[in-house]
Amino acid sequence: MIRWSVSLFALLLPAAAFWLHAPTAPAPATVPADSLDAERARYVEEVMRQIAGREEEPAGEVFRHVELFADVPAGRFVRIMNGGFSRSLGVSCTHCHVAGNWAAEDSVTKHVAREMVRMTRGIQERLTAIEGLRGDQPTVNCGTCHRGQPRPGQGR
Repeated sequence: MIRWSVSLFALLLPAAAFWLHAPTAPAPATVPADSLDAERARYVEEVMRQIAGREEEPAGEVFRHVELFADVPAGRFVRIMNGGFSRSLGVSCTHCHVAGNWAAEDSVTKHVAREMVRMTRGIQERLTAIEGLRGDQPTVNCGTCHRGQPRPGQGR
């Protein structure tokens, strides 16, 4: 019994020494604050003031030219635009919209964004049909590919 205990101790001692003195992973680099946060916050505040009292109405009834999120409450729609789109792409609202004329339809990027949402929805449907995929609700969204960049695969 003593021989077995000594053998076990001799076996575990190097592992314990390594664990106690193992080099630690470098601290993750701090991510600089999103320089566009203040600008986006200003635009969100402006739009929320304009729709005050109508935040729970469907976005399609509050805003013009809403094609894909028409049934979403207007207040949530604004948060989706800010967090789901602007932040995921690392851009300001004016990447797709004209400030003060949010419904303008002459932006190519606005049309591209709509097509990207349609593409993402299609991927999501196929993703959830894959048997054996880990997780209860596998998800793909703008940030999956864009990772804070206007063009997928550009950096980070």
